[in-house]
Amino acid sequence: MMDLRALAPELILTALGLGLLCLDMVTRAEEKRIVGWTGIAGLAAALVVTLLPSVGLFGRPRLVFFETYAVDPFAAFFKIVVILGAILVLLAALDFFRGRQTTHEGDVYVLTVFMVLGLVLMAAAADLILLFLAIEFVSLVSYVLAGSLKADRKSNEAGVKYFFYGAAASAVMLYGFSYLYGAGQTTNMYHLAQRVAAFPPGFAVVAAVLVLAGLGFKVSLVPFHQWTPDVYEGAPTPITAFLSVASKAAGFAALLRLFYVALAPEAWVAILAVLATFSMTVGNLVALSQRNIKRMLAYSSIAHAGYILIGVVALTSSLTPVGSGISAVLFYLLAYTFTNVGAFSVAIAIERTLGSDAIADYAGLSQRAPFLAIAMAVFMLSLTGVPLTALFFGKFLLFAAAIQSGLLWLAVVGILNTVVSLYYYAGVIWAMWLTAPPEGAGRVGESALSRVLLTATVAGTLVLGVYPNPVVQLVQTARLLLKL
Repeated sequence: MMDLRALAPELILTALGLGLLCLDMVTRAEEKRIVGWTGIAGLAAALVVTLLPSVGLFGRPRLVFFETYAVDPFAAFFKIVVILGAILVLLAALDFFRGRQTTHEGDVYVLTVFMVLGLVLMAAAADLILLFLAIEFVSLVSYVLAGSLKADRKSNEAGVKYFFYGAAASAVMLYGFSYLYGAGQTTNMYHLAQRVAAFPPGFAVVAAVLVLAGLGFKVSLVPFHQWTPDVYEGAPTPITAFLSVASKAAGFAALLRLFYVALAPEAWVAILAVLATFSMTVGNLVALSQRNIKRMLAYSSIAHAGYILIGVVALTSSLTPVGSGISAVLFYLLAYTFTNVGAFSVAIAIERTLGSDAIADYAGLSQRAPFLAIAMAVFMLSLTGVPLTALFFGKFLLFAAAIQSGLLWLAVVGILNTVVSLYYYAGVIWAMWLTAPPEGAGRVGESALSRVLLTATVAGTLVLGVYPNPVVQLVQTARLLLKL
């Protein structure tokens, strides 16, 4: 009975997904918004339940269901981030599909909820088999969502490319899991840690490299990032936003738990430090030449995965205050959720009116849609890391953790990359505020729903930057990742 109470959010999400599936089958094409609003209400209920002590955020860390599933503040925090991200994305999807002729609108709402279920399972899985099943469940749903606009050639291409890249990455990751099982004779991460410790360091290095193929794919790390720009550009924009925040958060949750619990830091710290450097550098440098807002945000997402990886590397040092690296990662992912979903929401509003994702078409947006221009400027400044925005404080925490752990060089790389990123983020602001609109261009309209969503994401972006203390205290609690 205690185990079932601990799984209340997962049970609610399962019931919600099945209920939405039935509701979708009995609603007419013009009534599919009912499915979306019902999904938002159900996700809000799951979010409230996740805050209960029995679910783990403020309760005692423990393992349930034959020690295959962790109930701890760490997993609970990631559940909050994923569910909150899904609520914002469903609001964006309702705006995206408004007036759009498609027979798959309800499917998107249903599959998004099922994807949330898989993501929360990823965040709390303490067993390799459960983790692999959760990742595959998320992956299969992601492939379908990316290609859900059947009449759009780019969407179809995104789904196919995503599938083939994902299949290859999963195969290599599964080989890494079997490698660990063959040596440790167990799939439980906590038992595995005790047995793998007796093996030579080279063994753990090989295992870490193989596993990174799958987890690196989920979070868009270089060199597992090739799918990201094409999928981000071709997928429906709300799905792109969801992949960029919720999928990334759950991927880092799984990576942190597996590496921190089961593998000795000596096996993977140097590897992740190198991957962080390449992800930041490649993401930012390639983003400089992008002229499509979704492709630019795709390479930006790769760079931000590199920034987050700094916190993962820093959490292992004996010089770092216990948990400061984890705290930085948690704060950054929450801040990134508000900022990136907001940026994609502006892209949705502009795409609806202009039918274009080209940055050049943002010219004169400050005159044509002042609210959208102000919101987008806030998001671009936050992604850069300008003071008084959420990601400024997030980067401060990450770089401080790196410096405290003796990784000054990695913090310097991160700071230099932040300077590089200013160029392409400022390019969007320049187009909106300092470039004249095309002759005869009319206003760019935004719906009431879009205004509500953008107000919420702007508020989250600014509040986390101006007054981060409550969230900092929350992540100090949530950093308690169960480690036996």
